[in-house]
Amino acid sequence: MDFDGEYHGQNGRIPVRRLFQEDWSGHAHAVARTWDQMGFPYLPDQNGKWEDGYFPITISNVYDRRVSAAIGYLDPATRQRPNLTVQAETQVSEILFDGLQATGVKAVHKGETEEFRAKEVILCTGAIHSPAHLMRNGIGPAGHLRDLGIEVRHALPGVGQNLMEHPAIGLAAFLPPQYRLENRIKRHIHVGLRYSSNIGDAPPGDMFIIQVAKSAWHGVGWRLGSLLMSVYKSYSTGEVKLASRNWRDEPIVDFELCSDRRDLDRMCDAFRRSIQVYKHSNMHGVIETPFPAAYSDKVRAISVVTPRNKWLTRAAGWAMDSNRALRDYMIKNVIAEGPSVDEMEREPDVLEQFMRENVHGIWHASCTNRMGADDDPMAVTTGTGRVRGIGGLRVCDASIMPSVPCANTNGPTLMTAEKIADHILAGE
Repeated sequence: MDFDGEYHGQNGRIPVRRLFQEDWSGHAHAVARTWDQMGFPYLPDQNGKWEDGYFPITISNVYDRRVSAAIGYLDPATRQRPNLTVQAETQVSEILFDGLQATGVKAVHKGETEEFRAKEVILCTGAIHSPAHLMRNGIGPAGHLRDLGIEVRHALPGVGQNLMEHPAIGLAAFLPPQYRLENRIKRHIHVGLRYSSNIGDAPPGDMFIIQVAKSAWHGVGWRLGSLLMSVYKSYSTGEVKLASRNWRDEPIVDFELCSDRRDLDRMCDAFRRSIQVYKHSNMHGVIETPFPAAYSDKVRAISVVTPRNKWLTRAAGWAMDSNRALRDYMIKNVIAEGPSVDEMEREPDVLEQFMRENVHGIWHASCTNRMGADDDPMAVTTGTGRVRGIGGLRVCDASIMPSVPCANTNGPTLMTAEKIADHILAGE
């Protein structure tokens, strides 16, 4: 919506735009000035030429509302098509087969079991649940399936393996009122930085840091800004396994974030860089009492939207504004957990330990049914999304990516779906 030219199209279902400087918070302006003075160029277009620099964050958003895949693709005309049925309140319990040919699914709809027969079944349940569906139906690592008493329909050792994510961590701080997000602006992420770590064999533009104008929905979160740093070309891999044969049981998920030393080293380097941003003279008076942001059990509990949490955080926010000594005490003893920023900057072992214990993902799970060549023993799917060795069954979601892209996974997943739709229409 903002640019034309060789890197952009003007058609499509998902609007892409940015919030430019006039809509940035004071915190965002100060962070941007700091990156500029650290030598990073301003790039108006994040999706233009691939190079290091800071830029307005690209969003799939119009009229201050995110445009999801459902909003973008299932428009009124599509929903009225006679060959489409969208059925809510339905959970798939089993894929139906005739030998090695998928013939439909069994599902529970409003408490009643139903069967749906089809020439082709397409799994689109994401990098956690798509491999779980395959394994529950006997498609996956033979040893794991036998351990759970599941008959092996077709051994594919790569199912559930190669789980990838973008490891991330935050450096937060208190924001005085004049540097907070204005009520008229709903988006809380305005400016980002892409840079090259030059650590090991990492490619250019492997790192990503975003400025966050508020850290949560509640009264405390509105007063805390942060820098969220992430390894966007990550190497660590984990796995998804079944906890039981029961389709209602959530699978066991182990991301193994930063298990690859290259990811851990770059996360620690990014944290040190972010400390230098917050120590810069541009940030004096803009932020106070910086602290490492851990997504602890206490933070999870207070993040649940309830009337009690609303009132608690409103009172805590008022207390933080009213008295600096009280604010610092609350941050150091209630909100933050673990070592101080000074300790983490001074002692590499302390920083590394904090990173190992608190690194988290950013909802970019992928790669657990990865596509690959015919001679790749760990490949689960083909380039058209077909499950190897099984007829009438495809996977179409982020799980079929060979490796997590150096980008947010939303756009690449939609692109994957459009490409596979072309293959389906072509009978491939």
